[in-house]
Amino acid sequence: MSSSEVKTGRVQKSSAQRHLNAGIFVGVVLVFLTYLLMSQQFAFGAPYENGTVVCSWEGRLSESCEISGDIRVNGTSRSAFLVPTSQSEHREWQIRPYSRKNVDAIKKVTITQLPDDRSAAPACTTATYAVPAVLFALGGLTGNIFHDYADVLVPLFVASRRYAGEVQFLVANLGDRPAWPGKYITLLRVLSKYDVVDLDAADAHVMRCFRRLTVGLHIHKEFTVVPEMAAADEGRRRRRLAMADFTRFQREAYGLPRVDVAPREPGKRQPRLMLLRRSHYRRFVNEEEIVRAAAAAAGFEAEAVELNGDEMPVAEQARRVNSFDVLVAVHGAGLTTEVFLPPGGVVIQVVPFGKTEFIARVEYGEPAVDMGLKYIYYNIGLEESTLLEMFGPDHPAIRDPDSIHRKGWLTVYEYYLRKQDIRINITRFAPALAQAMDHLRRQH
Repeated sequence: MSSSEVKTGRVQKSSAQRHLNAGIFVGVVLVFLTYLLMSQQFAFGAPYENGTVVCSWEGRLSESCEISGDIRVNGTSRSAFLVPTSQSEHREWQIRPYSRKNVDAIKKVTITQLPDDRSAAPACTTATYAVPAVLFALGGLTGNIFHDYADVLVPLFVASRRYAGEVQFLVANLGDRPAWPGKYITLLRVLSKYDVVDLDAADAHVMRCFRRLTVGLHIHKEFTVVPEMAAADEGRRRRRLAMADFTRFQREAYGLPRVDVAPREPGKRQPRLMLLRRSHYRRFVNEEEIVRAAAAAAGFEAEAVELNGDEMPVAEQARRVNSFDVLVAVHGAGLTTEVFLPPGGVVIQVVPFGKTEFIARVEYGEPAVDMGLKYIYYNIGLEESTLLEMFGPDHPAIRDPDSIHRKGWLTVYEYYLRKQDIRINITRFAPALAQAMDHLRRQH
């Protein structure tokens, strides 16, 4: 065979291979387009199936339901109907849409799976929404910044973040907290691109229709996110959400400049410590002495700051706290602002006298660790509590704290959280300050 014949054969073979490859490519494209078409047809067809209701009563605090299908919601009657297209069993569920199901003042939502008789289904008075919805209630314990975050904002973040803003919020009991959406509008606008719907303000005949609905918010653990229980964040390769995602969301929403504890350059200012000032019970009696000790003994640039939640916008509170490295505060709602500290920062929680260690750890200590903060707790001694001089050593609140606890939460709250102020023993407190400074120095 001549070299020319060999060359021609190779050309013919190469040409055939190219045609074969082109054919395979076209075939793959056709299969892919067919798949897309079928997927779209399935997506449009799926809502017309019978749908599903999946409810969760996991944990002692919350209950919630996820509904998919042909869903119709009436706000004034607190009703959600799932309309089937074929034979279906009539079933009902009742869910309290507030995240603490033991708050009896919150009216429950009745979810009804209708039987196959579509003539009984209430008619839609709006076009079917193109986005899913989350129905939740205000009222309850909200109005206090801790419960605003623990009861609503954190579980709402978990329920809605997966939708990347394409979700409608349906809010019950908005009349009880009319200023609430405005207070947190910066966060709500990031979680949802749509105006909040006030279910109580709607006409009794309004029937909103959806293809997907979440009823109720779920607290799996106080003021934090449990990744194993959280829905995947579809925008982050379906990674499970964690509390660090929530604090990042806060920094992004409020435009907070400090994303970590920056190293201190020689000659620059020292790490900053905020002593959170309280205007009522659980106050620091010797506030100025604590600030001086933090500066002189531990080397902090220290300042006592009052964050008046009724007067100072949340965005301003966020900026103030974010500018500090350490937050020192007595157990209380003000510690919720630890969520604005830069990761790597320090929280020192001063725990009041009266066996309050457990609630202090659960509400603020464990969440601080989940936020990526160093958590230090300081249990005050009896001599540091004003209760001793108020009641004397023989009073049950001093002599036998367990007897106070046996009387229930309201009695515990009255004695140990309402009547007590704190006079820190500077010598005893010094190791906590030193531990905080040592942590910051080891960050870089």
